[in-house]
Amino acid sequence: MALYSKSFVHPNSSEWVVFVHGAGGSSSIWFQQLKAFKKGFNVLLLDLRGHGHSQTNPDEENYSFDLIIQDIIDLLDEKKIKSAHFVGISLGSMISKLLAIYHPERVKSLILGGNIVKLNLKSRILLFLGNRLKHIVPFMWLYKLFATIILPHKNHIESRKLFIKEAARMDQKEFLKWFRLTKELPKILSVIRNIKSQTPTLCIQGQQDYMFLKEFVQSIKSTKEHLHVIASCGHVVNVEKPYLFNELSINFLNENT
Repeated sequence: MALYSKSFVHPNSSEWVVFVHGAGGSSSIWFQQLKAFKKGFNVLLLDLRGHGHSQTNPDEENYSFDLIIQDIIDLLDEKKIKSAHFVGISLGSMISKLLAIYHPERVKSLILGGNIVKLNLKSRILLFLGNRLKHIVPFMWLYKLFATIILPHKNHIESRKLFIKEAARMDQKEFLKWFRLTKELPKILSVIRNIKSQTPTLCIQGQQDYMFLKEFVQSIKSTKEHLHVIASCGHVVNVEKPYLFNELSINFLNENT
C-alpha cells in the first residue's frame, strides 16, 4: 500500500534523510527536526500504515515487520531514492535497524532514538496486561497507561501528550493490528541484538529511559554503533531535547556523507 509522505528537496544536496516515527505517532512528531535538517539535506517524512494520513487495508487481518519494511522500500522506489540515511524513534528505530539488516544497500547510516533491543520485566508485564485487556477496554486507555509508565516524569509531559494526541487518530481495529506485532518482538529483537550491521549508527538515548536504556547499554557489540546518553531526558529524545538531538544527528550525518 502507498504510505502518506512529504518530501523536502534541497537544491544542492543529493543526500536523503528519512524519518520513521514510533507506534501511535506520525510524521508530525518530527516538527522540531524539519527546519534544521532541510537546511542541508533532502528530507522525507512518512506516516506508517494506519498512522497519521496513511490509510489501512481493511482486508488485512494482521501486520508483520516484513510488511511494514516493504511499505518503506516501496516508498523509496516510488520516490526514486536508491539509498538514504534513516532517523527513527522508539519502534521507528527498530524498523530502521531492520531495514539496515535486511536491505543494507538502501541504508547509508542510522540515527536511532529511544532504541529498543530487549524487553525488561516491566515491559514484559505491560505487554502481558495489554494482551489480556486489548479486547476489553478502549485502546486509548491502554495507550495512555503505557505512555504514563514509559514517560512518567514532569519533563516527559510534552512527549506524552504529543503521542497520546497522535494515537487518538487511530481506531480500535488498527491499534489491534499493530499490537499483534508484539508477538514477533522476541524474534525481531533477537535479530537486532545478534546480527552485527555494518551501517554507521548513532544511538541517542535518554538517561531517564528506564524501560530500555539499561538493556541497550548491555547489548552494544558493534563497533559501528556509537551511543550518546542525554541527561534529564526520557524515551522520546527528539521531542524533549530537540536542539541537542539535532546537533548530534547533523554532526553525525556530516561525518558520514
